Amino acid sequence: MRAKTAGTIAVVAFDRISPFHLSVPCAVFGEDRREAGVPRFELLVCGVETGALTTSAGFSIAGLGSLSDVPRAQMVIVPSWRDPDELPPQSLLAALREASERGATIVGLCLGSYVLAAAGLLDGRRATTHWLWAEHLARRYPRVEVDRDVLYVDEGAIVTSAGGAAGIDCCLHILRKLHGAEISSRVARRLVVPPHRQGGQAQYIEQPLRAPPAPDRFSQALEWVQHNLCLPHNLDDLADRSCMSRRTFTRKFRQATGATVGSWLLNQRLCLAQRLLETTGKPIEAVAQESGFGSEASLRLHFNKAFATSPARYRKEFRG
Repeated sequence: MRAKTAGTIAVVAFDRISPFHLSVPCAVFGEDRREAGVPRFELLVCGVETGALTTSAGFSIAGLGSLSDVPRAQMVIVPSWRDPDELPPQSLLAALREASERGATIVGLCLGSYVLAAAGLLDGRRATTHWLWAEHLARRYPRVEVDRDVLYVDEGAIVTSAGGAAGIDCCLHILRKLHGAEISSRVARRLVVPPHRQGGQAQYIEQPLRAPPAPDRFSQALEWVQHNLCLPHNLDDLADRSCMSRRTFTRKFRQATGATVGSWLLNQRLCLAQRLLETTGKPIEAVAQESGFGSEASLRLHFNKAFATSPARYRKEFRG
């Protein structure tokens, strides 16, 4: 007798697909991890074209299902698309519209957002895609509100992600919504990735530092700040610690982080507050002090502004 699954997920494959993009939903939802307490999904890989499909890496994939399998799925994932300027076939667009109308969750990872947009599923909605193509998507589909600065956008029944590894973040986010933070964290550990990167439900992204070729006073100063966020910091102090003038430090800081000192510090503190809320049981007042906000009220104010939720609600949802 066939074991009961947690639901059926259809992943759309097509000729010249990127093996990496196809592997992302398969790795998160397709592996059998029941020994770790992770629910088992039925994963269907559905070919848009018939027969063996070529990949962008030069090898072929055979033995796939077809779009006729899509009606069985509670979720349909389009992991990318081969060409932003190519209109997807009508058979695929019709299958996505029908799935959406019957209540299935539709997911577009990376350039898969173009397919959802072509089907009209993103009209009047907020969505994202690979940052390199965000402006192109906005021009081509002006009824879509494109946000290029996020890892993923969750609009309920429609979910889109940015490019590359953001697809993993998006799939883990979906898994977390379906089965909770603990299950999502177990899968993330198996994949050796963070269970919840900066972004979360509020789609907030920390600007990463570019790694310098060798340690210098500037990078050491920023590393010191990251380990001492509970202390007050200002531009002049950081410039002095880096042995630079205020003007030189400001210019180098902007080049290295793409942000102002104030916004970078705020992002670092919010990131630390998230980690403390997710991984510790410390009182929220202690989290506020340790992350440099000074008071619970200040933490609540900035946290709500960045993530559209309170620290207490965030902890309840995301602490595994």
